[in-house]
This record gives sequence, structure tokens and C-alpha cells, in this order.
Amino acid sequence: MLLDRYIAPKIDRLLALFPIVAIIGPRQCGKSTLSRQIRPDWRYYDLENPADYRLVSEDPLAFFQLHPEHLIIDEIQQYPGLFGILRGVIDQGRGIKNRFILTGSASPHLVKGISDSLAGRIATVELAPFKQGERFQRPFTPLYERLIDGTTQAGDLATLAPVVSPLQSMQCWFQGGFPEPVLQTGEHPEFLSLWMENYIANYIDRDVRALFPRLNIHRFRRLLTLLAQFSGHQINMSAIARALEVTVPTVKDYLDIIHQTFIWRNLPPYTGNPLKKVQKADKGWFRDPGLLHHQLKIPSLDALQLHPVAGFSFESFVSEELIRGLQATLATQIDFHYYRTQDRSEVDLVIDGPFGTLPVEIKLASQIRRQSLRGLSRFIQEMRCAYGILVNRGPRIEQLTERIVQIPVHYL
Repeated sequence: MLLDRYIAPKIDRLLALFPIVAIIGPRQCGKSTLSRQIRPDWRYYDLENPADYRLVSEDPLAFFQLHPEHLIIDEIQQYPGLFGILRGVIDQGRGIKNRFILTGSASPHLVKGISDSLAGRIATVELAPFKQGERFQRPFTPLYERLIDGTTQAGDLATLAPVVSPLQSMQCWFQGGFPEPVLQTGEHPEFLSLWMENYIANYIDRDVRALFPRLNIHRFRRLLTLLAQFSGHQINMSAIARALEVTVPTVKDYLDIIHQTFIWRNLPPYTGNPLKKVQKADKGWFRDPGLLHHQLKIPSLDALQLHPVAGFSFESFVSEELIRGLQATLATQIDFHYYRTQDRSEVDLVIDGPFGTLPVEIKLASQIRRQSLRGLSRFIQEMRCAYGILVNRGPRIEQLTERIVQIPVHYL
């Protein structure tokens, strides 16, 4: 079953503006499926298919003479030399748009090829696993367009409607959003755990080993298990290094690898408040909560809600929902941070863009004590934000204070 993706209209618009659009993201998140949905009549070549690889690589100049446009080239990182050839092909008809879709999982070759060879000729979008509304095929909420509108005030969010039901939202939190297990788990409940087990093994043995052949795979596997305990926290490099019996620079390299391959997100601190001394360590989490919960051997939604990691996991899930929603818009120059001062005042997610600075506090509870809003209120005042958002499991949108609005997670 093919499901519509929120980012599809953005890709369609970018193809009208650029000759090439690259869709990047983790394996099995739907990049190939989406590219073929968007342009079903284009020729499709998968560079992980030996026959397609030979056809493209044996004489790439002749290949592009025969196929100068309307091509989907999947897993482009398998043939890094193709980037330079594509640059020449594009430059021969620089004004022609809507010519190629490239897809790929992140790798040094992919990043270098896009930045060095195709700069100015290509638009890049990141595709993630399903948002909760995509899983249940609900329309894209107007929330994100309102967030990037610099004139929006807290009261303007009151008319939003829920995207999914509270139970559906909790299912997405527990299971994550990778398309294949999500679509099959209903009929085969055991499939989710089996799929996750094989996904992690293939990620390590196939992707990581191929991209970084000198890497100590045994230690890297231990890192993934260890990081499940750190997900949602500030990253203590020294503690991880001691546990793995490696150096801190090695831990930094490992974290960079799993960040670049879209398994983990490193979130930097927000340092824009000159009035406070802020903590400088990055925070990090598994981008897909299903992967996290599998690593922690959490068997059900009920067990998750009683688990010590529940609050941190929920915070990461909400942050990813917000990030993916904003990435589906045409807004640019949006940065994501967290904020924590030396005196423990904190904001879980700070969204910074041309529209201003938007602080977001995330709480697992459905009812909030005013005292827990103290850090958010202080940040809004000190940074002169138009408003801030509290995301929780409440029943409805509510105006909590003049400049703080509660938006339940199932509205995202």
C-alpha cells in the first residue's frame, strides 16, 4: 500500500526550480517509493542493482546522452564519480529544470559529491520515517505554516484540529515510523521486533562496515546498545568513552557516523542568550523511537509508559515530529537547539529561523503544574519571544498564559 508523504509537494516545487533534487535519509524510510510516486513516468535505475550499475558506470557519458533528463537514480552514493559527470550534463543545459531525482543514504561520498560537484545545481531534502499523520493518511496540518509565519501569535493556534487520535499518536510513539514494520505489524504483531532486529544488524554489517571499513564493528555495536541509555540526555563523552574503553575523539567519530546516517540526532545547545551561562554539551537521541524501544527491550505501549526512559523518549518523539513537519515546508534557515543554563533553567527544543525564536517545552503528563513552566516563561521573557509552546498529552489546545499555548501531541 502506497501512502502519501507530506514532503512530496515540496519536492515537486523544488523540481520546478532546480535541475536536480536529492532525497536523502535512512535506509528503508521510503526514498525510492516516494521518488517513483512523484515521477511515475521517469526511468528508474538502482545503483545497488548490478545490471543497472554496469549500465550507468561502464560509459556514463553515453548513458546521459541517451537519457539527458527524466531519470531517477537510486543509491547514488554507490558511484561517487557520477557527481562530476552530472555537473557537466547539467551545465550543458543549465536553464533546464526538472531533470533528475537522486536518492541516497548519507555517506562521506554523498555529502562531498553534493557540496563539491553539484553546488548551486541541486536542492536536497531529507526524508524521515512516517510522521504520525502520514501513517494514518491525514491531511498535513496548517500548524507548521503558522509556526514559520512571523506574524503568528499564541491565540492564532487555537483553531487547529487534531491530526490523529490520542491512541494513534501513542501507537506511533511506541512503534516508530519505518514504513514496512508499521504497515505489517497490524496483521503480524511479531513482525515489528523481527524487522528492527534485522534492520540494526544490516545497518551495522552493510552500511557502516562498507562506509567505514577500518571501524571496530564490535565496539560500534556496543555503542548503539549503550546509547539507548543516553537517548534524550546531554551526551557525556567521557562516560561513554570509559564504558567502551576508547578515547573521547573516537566517541565523537562514532556519534558523527550515526548522526550522518540518520539513526541518531545530535542537538547542539542554544547559546543566543547573553544573560545566561549555558551548558555546552550536545544532547542526542535515536531519531526513530521504535529503534530505541527495541534496543531497550520494551515490549508494549503499557510497558513503555511505566519505563524510566518514557519521559526522555516522548520528548525525542515530539521533537522529531516538529522537525519533520517544519522540514516539509519551503522554509529555509531553520535551526534546532536545546537550552539549559548552569542554574538548570531549560527548554527542551528551541526553533530558530527568519520568523524568530520559538521555544518548545515537552511534557509526557496530560496535566501541567504552572511551576513546571517557569523555565519556558523565563526564556520567552529574556529572549523577547512572541510566544512559546507546551506539547503534552492534554485533551485540547489551551492558552495557559498570555504567551504560552498548550498543543497536545496528537495535534502535531
